[in-house]
Parts: sequence; C-alpha cells; structure tokens
Amino acid sequence: MESTQEKPAESSSPVPGSEEPAGLARDPDVLPPKESEGCARPLETAPKKLCGYLSKFGGKGPIRGWKSRWFFYDERKCHLYYSRTAQDANPLDSIDLSSAVFDCKADAEEGTFEIKTPSRIITLKAATKQAMLYWLQQLQMKRWEFHNSPPAPPAVPDAALAGNGPALRLELEQEEAELEEFLCPVKTPTGLVGMAAALQPVPAMPLALQNISLKHLGTEIQNTMYNIRGNKQTQGTGHRPPGEDSALSEEPQREDQPSPPDLSAPGKDPADSLKPTPKSSLTANLIQKAKRQSNTFPLFTEGLTRNRTAQEKVLALEQQVLMLTKELKAQKELVKILHKALEAAQQEKRVSSAYLAAAEDKDRLELVRHKVRQIAELGRRVEALEQERESLVQAASLREQEVQELRQHVQLLMDKNEAKQQVICKLSEKVTQDFMHPPCQPPAPLDAADRDLLSQQEKMEHLKDDMEAYRTQNRFLNSEIHQVTKIWRKVAEKEKALLMKCAYLQAKNCQVESKYLAGLRRLQEAVGVEAGECSELLRQLIQEALQWEASEASADSVVLSPISEYDEYGFLTVPNYEVEDLRLLAKIQALEVHSHHLLAHEAVEQPLRERWAALGELAPSLEIKQLLRAGVPREHRPRVWKWLVRLRVQHLQGPGRYQELLSRGQACKHPATRQIELDLNRTFPSNKHFTCPASSFPDRLRRVLLAFSWQNPAIGYCQGLNRLAAIALLVLDEEESAFWCLVAIVETIMPADYYSKTLLASQVDQRVLQDLLSEKLPKLMAHLGQCRVDLSFITFNWLLVVFADSLISNILLQVWDAFLYEGTKVVFRYALAIFKYNEEEILRLQDGLEIYQYLRFFTKTICDSRKLMNIAFNDMNPFPKKQLRQLRMAHRERLEAELHELEQLKAKYLEIRAARGPAVPEGCTSEDEGEAEP
Repeated sequence: MESTQEKPAESSSPVPGSEEPAGLARDPDVLPPKESEGCARPLETAPKKLCGYLSKFGGKGPIRGWKSRWFFYDERKCHLYYSRTAQDANPLDSIDLSSAVFDCKADAEEGTFEIKTPSRIITLKAATKQAMLYWLQQLQMKRWEFHNSPPAPPAVPDAALAGNGPALRLELEQEEAELEEFLCPVKTPTGLVGMAAALQPVPAMPLALQNISLKHLGTEIQNTMYNIRGNKQTQGTGHRPPGEDSALSEEPQREDQPSPPDLSAPGKDPADSLKPTPKSSLTANLIQKAKRQSNTFPLFTEGLTRNRTAQEKVLALEQQVLMLTKELKAQKELVKILHKALEAAQQEKRVSSAYLAAAEDKDRLELVRHKVRQIAELGRRVEALEQERESLVQAASLREQEVQELRQHVQLLMDKNEAKQQVICKLSEKVTQDFMHPPCQPPAPLDAADRDLLSQQEKMEHLKDDMEAYRTQNRFLNSEIHQVTKIWRKVAEKEKALLMKCAYLQAKNCQVESKYLAGLRRLQEAVGVEAGECSELLRQLIQEALQWEASEASADSVVLSPISEYDEYGFLTVPNYEVEDLRLLAKIQALEVHSHHLLAHEAVEQPLRERWAALGELAPSLEIKQLLRAGVPREHRPRVWKWLVRLRVQHLQGPGRYQELLSRGQACKHPATRQIELDLNRTFPSNKHFTCPASSFPDRLRRVLLAFSWQNPAIGYCQGLNRLAAIALLVLDEEESAFWCLVAIVETIMPADYYSKTLLASQVDQRVLQDLLSEKLPKLMAHLGQCRVDLSFITFNWLLVVFADSLISNILLQVWDAFLYEGTKVVFRYALAIFKYNEEEILRLQDGLEIYQYLRFFTKTICDSRKLMNIAFNDMNPFPKKQLRQLRMAHRERLEAELHELEQLKAKYLEIRAARGPAVPEGCTSEDEGEAEP
C-alpha cells in the first residue's frame, strides 16, 4: 500500500508561552527500560515520556532542507512539541496529533515518515528504520489513548488520568492486541528516545545556520540567551543546576525591569523589535522572559544534572561548548546580515536627510538625478550579475552532468569491482577446496552462465529487501487505517449523540416558545380590547413573536434545525393569515410540529427509514400495510406511490394513453376548460410551487386536468379535482404519474358518482360519517346536537378532497400513504380521529357560533402525527369494512328515495303551473305587450 506523496510544509505558527507541554524534566528518575527479546508490548518497554531527536524537513530558499529538532509529546493536549535542542527554554512549534494521520513510504529515504494534519504535512526522519517504526507505533498509541480518555479539567494534574482505572487500561491493551495483528511492536531504540536521547550530542548539520529557524527567530534568541546564562551559572556555582540559587537572588532585580515586546508574536519583525531597545536592556529582558517561561517548558538541565556523574557532567559541558561554538558562529552570521540591513537603512536615512536639507529645488533635483544615475548604474550591474549568474548556472549544469557521468562511471566500476570480488572469493574457495581435495581433472573456467547466475542472485537479494520493506510499510498502513477507522467511528458516535442532544434541547425550546405564545394568546383574551399599557404591551409582544425567525437563524450558525419558511413540499410553515389571532395559532402549531419532529426523528423516523430501505421489491403484505400506516419517508414516497397507483390502474393503462389525451385536448377545446382555468389560480395559495410566476407547476396541472376531462367524459371536471392532482404532482413530480394517480382515486378508490354533478356518493358518505360519529363519539355528537351544529358544512370538503385543504403536509401525506393502499375506509378513520383528537376542546365551547369558528381551523392545530395515527387505527377499532358497505347501501337507498320524491314534487309543481297558464295580475303589463308598444 502506498500513499500519495505531498509537499511538506513548514510549521505555521509558534506555540504561545501560555501553553504548557508535558515536561520530561519533571520525572528526573525516569530511565530507559531494558529491552526484551522478540516482540514486547509497547507500554511496558516504552519510556514514560515520548521524546527524542528527529530531523524535520522545512525552511525556504537556500536554507531549505533537513533540520535537527528535539521532539517531545504532551499527553494532555495530544500535541507533539519540538525545539532545536533538548535544553531550549521555549518550543518552536507544535503538531496537533488528535486529527493527524501517519504515513511511511518504502521508496523514500530510510527512516522518513510523514505526519499529515488537516492544515499541513510534516516530513520527519529518524536515525534508523527501527526508530521510525517505534515513533510511528508510539504516536498511534498516544493518539488512541487521547481519543479514549475522558476530558480532564485544566486544574487536574496528569495523575487524574489514572482515575479512569482498569477501563482505560483494558481498552489500550485491546488496541495493542489488535495492532499486533498488523505489525509486531518494535523494541525501544537504545539511546535514540527518552531521557537517554537528551544525554546524546545534538546531531550535527552541514551548516550551523541551516539548523536555525528564521521563522521563529525571536524564540531562537530567547533560547540562546537562556542557555548562555545557564552555562555561566553552572560554571560559577560548581555545576549546580541553573535557576536554583541565582534565580532567587536575581528575582527582585528582574521585577523592576520593564518587560520587552514579545519577539515570537506573529506578524512582528524581529529587527523592528530590536532597534529601539539598548543591548544591555535587551539581554536582561530576554533572560527575564526566558526565566518566566521556563516554568512552562521542560528544561532538561534541571532534571538531568541531578543524576549525572562527574564524567557525564564533563562530557555534557564539552558538548555544550561545541554546541555554543556552533551557535556563536551562526549568531555572528546573523549579526552580519542584520548589520548589512542596518547600513542600508542608515544610507537611506542619510539620503533622505540630504534631500530634506537642500535649500533650493535645483539642489534637490540634482540629488534626484544623482540617485537616478546610481539606480541606472546598479541596474547595469544587476544585468551583468544576472548574465554572470546565467553563465555560472550553465557551467554548474555542465559540471553537474559531468559529475553525474562520473558517478555513473564510478558506480559501474564499483559494480565491476564487486563482481570481480565475488569471482575472486569463488575462485579462492575453489582453490582451497582443490588444495584440500585435489581434483582428478583440471577445473573449467568461469563462463558467462555463471556470471549471469551471480547477477540474478544479487538481483534476487535486492528484490527480497524491497519486498520486506513494502511488507513492513503495508502492515503499518493497515494498522493506521484500522485505528483511524475506529477513531472515526467513535467521533461519529459522539457527534450523533451530540446531535440527538441538540435536537432534544431544540425540541424543548420549541415547546417552551409554544407555551409562551399560547400564554400570550390567553392573556390577550382575558384582557380583551381594553385600552391601557397592559394591552399595548401584549400587542407588542405578540407582534415580536410573530416576526419570522429567518434572520435569527442566519445570524446564529449554531442552530441545528431552524424552522424554515416553507416545508419540503413548498407549503408555508406559518400561513400569513390576516387575522392576528389565527397567525398566532399558526405560529404555535408550527412550533409544536417542529418539536414533535425533532423528538421523533431518532426514536421513530430513523428506524422507519431503515425498514423502508431494507425492503426489496414491493408486494402487498401485512408488513407493507403497517409501514404505510406509519408513513412513507420522503425519499421513498415517489417510488411507493407509483407502485400503489400501478396496482389500481394497470388494467386501464396503455402505452401512449396520456399523450393521446393531450393531443385530443389540443385539437378540440373541452367544455370544462374555462372552469379549469378559473380553479388553477385558486389551487393551494399557500404553496410556493403554485403561486410563483416562474413555476412550471400550474401549466403541468392544467395539462393533467385536461387529460382527465377527456379520459372520463362523464365527470369531465369537478371542483376539488385540481387539489387531488396538485398533491399527486408535488409528490410524484411527473405529469403522467400524477394523471394516473388522479384516475386511480376517482375511478377505482372512490365510489361511483362521487364527483358527478349531483355528488350523490359524497352526500351518502356525509350521512355515513354522522352515524359513525354517533357510534364512536356519542358524547361529542350529543353536545353538537344541543348546539345545533351541522358537521357536514365542515366535513364535506374533507372527504371530497381527502383532507387536502385541512391537514398540514406531513400528516396529510401520511393519510394519503394509507389511503392509496386501503381505500376510503382510511378517510373515515382519520375523520373520526380528528374529532377525537380535539374532543375536549370542542366540549368546552358552549355556543354554536364559537364551535363553527373553531371547526374552521381546528385541523391545523393537529401537530402530533403519531398520536393521530394511533387514534385512527387503534382507538377507532373495530371498524369492519362490511359495516361501511352496509351503511353506504342503506343511506344511498334512503337518499335516492328522497331525491325521487323531490323529483315527483317538482314534476307535479310544473304540471300545476302549466295548467294555470301565464296569468298576469290586474294592472300589470306582460312582457309581450310591453315589447309590442311603439
């Protein structure tokens, strides 16, 4: 397995001094443990603190390359800090390992690996391959330990992590066992990690300046000054650790000194910070600042010198002398650079002063001309230097080619020499064998086949090495993928839990807001229309509550699921009623619906989605019936509705039938066209798809209704069909599918004559509903009878358009899901459930007019779809279909008899009127006589 090579990036910003990494020096007695043979467990063989020298690739321009850095891990923050040496007071930067991944490449330089974070890629190199694998495994374990440990308060020390007890240790042991399946734990490299690595000399760089970080120049200067001061104190106090005695004696003096500007702050030029400060004050301030920050950085001098022997101290001092000599050389080079910059600034200042001091314009013009001549001369020099540089580049390229050729030649000679050495070894062995055991025949000379065999064997050895390297890389990358996947799953679980918690809190907030609005409404009703400060305050509070939340949702980016202006099918969430009381009720209802949706999302809707997703091919069954009653998720509803419609109209469908009907409508105008055009503009005025001028839904609805008028000439068009077809269009989004859905409802689901001119079947169903209400809700019907309330004024439209104008969209479509499968029985179930849902509210009202006003909009107050469904399909049982058929037959016969009696009375009246003739009262003139007069 190979990963993509990316360009390494330098560290982004220095670590502030306020961040406290975990110090190695705080455990002075920690020593590297003894290595065990074979594969050992990392936590048992690893040092308590992960630290050591690594090479980091970075820099810009000519100083870009490998730089030696001291790395150490902070367990509390999961950061890998690094500095130039182990004795530096402040870190240069840090790497966040909590969201990082690790990678190593078999074809890269030995010991090279990468740490990839979301913001950058850091390329590191260990001294050996074993050290590289050790670092990678330890970083993996540290990352896993960080993600599985509970967050500790900032004031709690590292020992608080032990309070997790056996649970965390067990998880770590399980993770180690899983990682061992991919790659055997690597033994601790001796002297390359831990406290032992701090005693080793700093890895040498080709150039001393190359190892200095110019990006963190302020931190470099602070560390250098602190090291110089620490060495002086060590020499003056008999090799005592710096900062023990002298720090106490000099602390009062430092308190009186002003603090210098932060040289490591981003965006500041170190040269600008150094200019206004005197040299002595700068040195004192840097030492003071380094001392203040020394408490936040692991100083190794304090922890290491306590356990050193005299020889170790002498060796350490010699190493420090060498290191300081290199640092001094680097600082001298830096001072030269700063001197040149200072001379250029002074020269510019002198020229500016001379220009300002000139008395006349001629003198200033002469100065300007002099500068122009200097610029021209410098330009010529630059051109000459550029030409010289190009010639040198060409010469260097030629030299490089020559060097490359020489290297190839040398490599060829080395290969030949190696081959000759192997031949010599073979011949020497052969001579020895012949000398020990003289052969009977003279030996045959080494031919070409033997040489080819030797070269093939050599290639095989190289291939075996490459295979082993790739096998190691593959095992590590597999372990990395395994651990990153587990971390991702844990993060996903935490995110899901947080989202559920946010949804629950937001639902509770909606409930509180809904109760607040309901309280305002009741208080307004109690106060009435009386003038005063209280009524004015109530009116102002209600107006503020009715203001839309869109601006608040955009201003607060933390809102999880705000109430949008339109729902997923384009209906207004809060209709803009003219009456303020109705708008307040609509807002309360929207909040209640949103609250129920949030609370039921994970507990009800998510398992329902999973059950629908697990269904394969749809077929009629008891499971499908139960799922349809519970409601179809939005993403599955178009597919399910098409299947339900196909079950109903498969005997009526024909290829090209819809297009044929459209062609007939274009050729000949249908009598119902005028009524269709009138009803188009009245279809769902609260839906943006039918009110927006740029929407295509009105034109598509027109074509569907015209096609149906030709499909069923007996009905043609009836008011209410426009809303049925509109609901089908919103869900199915295809004209032909919506057309066949309308055909299925009118011709197969609803009884005959339901949408005829007499609406006979519709009137029958109203009487059936009255009987069912008297049976299921006798108390409510008795109350309505006392108040002389006729429910047919309200319920007639319910049954005619299947609640299209009455229920909110999510409940309406849930009703339609079951209606398309089970038929009109579902409509009666939900009609009864709606009255049962609001029975207590209706019983509180004692006036018929108040009941009529409440029944106009009370269906819009239903927000709990699960409660309504349970009432419809559980509380209304038993509900046999045979009973529904018998009631329909009885009421149809009775209604037909009544209509027949009315027809007889009408005919008798017409006969009597015709027998009397056109009688004209005395003193009146008939129309015919009036027209005859001139």
